[in-house]
Amino acid sequence: MAFSEDDHSTLATQGFSRRELIQLVRSQLQLLLEQNNLQGAKALLVPVQPADIADAIEALPESMQVIAFRLLSKAEAIEVYEYLDSTVQQSLIEEFKRQDVLDVVDKMSPDDRARLFDELPAKVVIRLLEQLSPEERNATALLLGYESGTAGRIMTPKYISLKEDLTVAQALDRIRRLADVSETIYYLYVTDSGRQLTGILSLRALVIAQPDQRIGEIMVRDVVSVYTDTDQEEVARLIQRYDFLAVPVVDTEDRLVGIVTVDDVIDILEEETTKDIYTLGGVQAGEDSYFQTNLLTVARRRVVWLFVLLITNTATSAVIRSQQDVLQEVVALTAFIPLLIGTGGNVGAQSSTVVIRGLNTDELQRTGAFKVIRREAIAGAFLGLMLGVVVLVWAYFLQGDLAVAIAVGISLIAISILASIAGSTLPFLFQTIGFDPALMSAPFITTAVDVLGVLIYLNAARFILRL
Repeated sequence: MAFSEDDHSTLATQGFSRRELIQLVRSQLQLLLEQNNLQGAKALLVPVQPADIADAIEALPESMQVIAFRLLSKAEAIEVYEYLDSTVQQSLIEEFKRQDVLDVVDKMSPDDRARLFDELPAKVVIRLLEQLSPEERNATALLLGYESGTAGRIMTPKYISLKEDLTVAQALDRIRRLADVSETIYYLYVTDSGRQLTGILSLRALVIAQPDQRIGEIMVRDVVSVYTDTDQEEVARLIQRYDFLAVPVVDTEDRLVGIVTVDDVIDILEEETTKDIYTLGGVQAGEDSYFQTNLLTVARRRVVWLFVLLITNTATSAVIRSQQDVLQEVVALTAFIPLLIGTGGNVGAQSSTVVIRGLNTDELQRTGAFKVIRREAIAGAFLGLMLGVVVLVWAYFLQGDLAVAIAVGISLIAISILASIAGSTLPFLFQTIGFDPALMSAPFITTAVDVLGVLIYLNAARFILRL
C-alpha cells in the first residue's frame, strides 16, 4: 500500500538512509503508475528533493519514465531534468512533444544545456537551438564554441556584475532584480566599462557594509580567475585549493565572460576520477556510460591493452624456456613462479598508483622524481624483507628444501625492490614523453616485473643451488 504525503515527509527522520528513501519512492511510484493512480503518484513526489526524484525516475522502467516526468510541474521538471543521467535525458527528448522539450530545455542553465547538447545527435541540437529564445541560444552557442574540457565549455554566463561607483544600496537593488536568473549571488564580480574584471565581492561583505559606501571601497582587487581555455581539471583544483564557491572565467583580454561554480566542479571530479580509474585498468573511457554501452564496443575498448600484454608476456615465456635446465633439475622451483611475479605485480601497482595520484593532484610538484623513486625503492626493500621472511618459512614448510626456500625469499626481496622502482619510475617517464602515465604504466609495469622477476628468480636459484 502506498504511503501518504505526510508519511513520506517524515521518512528522512525515521532512520531511513537516502538510498533506502529513493528505493521506497521508486517502488511506491512504480506501484502507483501500474495502478494508473496518477494523482497519488503526483502527491508522492511533492515533498521529495529534485535530485532524489531524478534517481527514482532513472530506476523506473523506460515506459514509465516519461509518465512520471510529466507529473511534475514545469518548474520541478526543469530542475529534475538537470539531475537526470544523459541517457534518460535523451530518451525523454525522443518521447516528448516538441513544445514540451523546448519548455524544459529553454529554462535549463546554459552550462547544463551545453552538457546535454554534447550528448545529443547534431540534428537534434540544431533543431533545439533554433527554437530557443535568442538570449538562451546565444548563451548556449557561446559555451559550445569553446573546446570540450575547458573552463569556457563548463562555465555559466549567468552571474551578477557590478560597477565600482555603485553604492551598497544600489548593488543590493540590482541583486534583487537579477537573483532569479543568476547561477549564484554569493560572489559578485566588479567590472569596468570594457567588461574587464577589476575586483570581487562576497555577498557577506556587501550586507555588512554601510548603504552609502561605494563598491570600489569594499571590493577585493586581487582576483583569482581562469581563462576560457584553462583545462577543467585545473579549474577544479583551483576551486578545491582556495575553497571557492565559484571562480570567474575571463577571455584573452581579461573580460569577464562567465563563472564556474562548485557544483560543476563536483561533476568534473567525478568524470575525471572515472576516467582515471578506467585508464588504470587498461580500459579506454568513452563519452557514454560504460554500463550503457553495447557489449561489442565494451570488448573493443578493453581488448587493446590485453593484446599488448598478451604479446609482451611472451617475453616471460622466452625467459622460462631459456632456463629449462634449472627447472628440470629442481622441479620444485616452478611452484613459486606465480607467487613471485604476482607479488611483484602487486607491489609495482601500489607504487604506480600513489605516484600517478600524486601527479594528478600536483602533490609531487615540489618533490623531485629522484626523491620519490628513492623513497619507493626503500619502501620496496622493507616490503620485500617482511614478505621474504614469511615466504622463506612457507616455502621450506611446503618443500622441505632450505636452498629452494632461500632462493624464493631472496628473489622476492629483489623483485619487490625492482617492482617499486619500476612502479614509481614509469609514470614520470611516460609523463615526460607526453603519454598518459595511468594508461601506459599499468601494462608496462606488469610486463617488466614478470620478465625481470622470473629472470632474477631462476638465476638466483642457479647460483644458490650451484646448478
